[in-house]
Amino acid sequence: MSAIDGYRQVLDAIAAAEKEARRAAGEVHLVAVSKTFGAEEIRPVLTAGQTLFGENRVQEAEDKWPALKEAFPETVLHLIGPLQSNKTKNAVALFDAIESVDRPKIARAIAKEAEKQGRMPDVFLQINTGEEPQKAGTLPGEADAFIAEARDVLNLPVKGLMCIPPVDEPPAPHFMLLAKIAARNGLTGLSMGMSADFETAIRFGATHIRVGSAIFGARPKPA
Repeated sequence: MSAIDGYRQVLDAIAAAEKEARRAAGEVHLVAVSKTFGAEEIRPVLTAGQTLFGENRVQEAEDKWPALKEAFPETVLHLIGPLQSNKTKNAVALFDAIESVDRPKIARAIAKEAEKQGRMPDVFLQINTGEEPQKAGTLPGEADAFIAEARDVLNLPVKGLMCIPPVDEPPAPHFMLLAKIAARNGLTGLSMGMSADFETAIRFGATHIRVGSAIFGARPKPA
């Protein structure tokens, strides 16, 4: 199946899930996850009208997106993978939103760099809903304080929260928890749901879903 076929199927599934959840058509934003795929594989999806894309690594995005954004100037690029502090300068320069702000140190680095560059990307704060020790993200019990620091002290444009549920657990309770934390802090953005569970995420209020393999197919194996 081609990326265009996959893309159209995902759009149809999003529309059906919105209708099933009694949500307005077009309320959910598709972040097409193009990590590991080259410009030649991404270009047909851009041509088909998709404008919002997600990348995991700053360096990989720098290698392929400047030329693509020049050709498709309406493109919006989200960083959805872990951000190391030494890559903050490059991330702030390239990305329109950083969804993986997982701890206060990174939030402070983004605020400092954004002030230097005069360019402020939107921000989502990553919450480790499963409290997995190997996974990035602030713990749920520390989320309110993290949100307050990022939004009220650092003046970051916090658009919402992001999570990646544990692979071996049902995602619904994690989506519900993220939505609860967001609601009590007055946040409306919820980046949650991927290829296998985005319809469930839409049911629980996702505003952004991150879908890659359902569009582009299996990821190329590393060399």
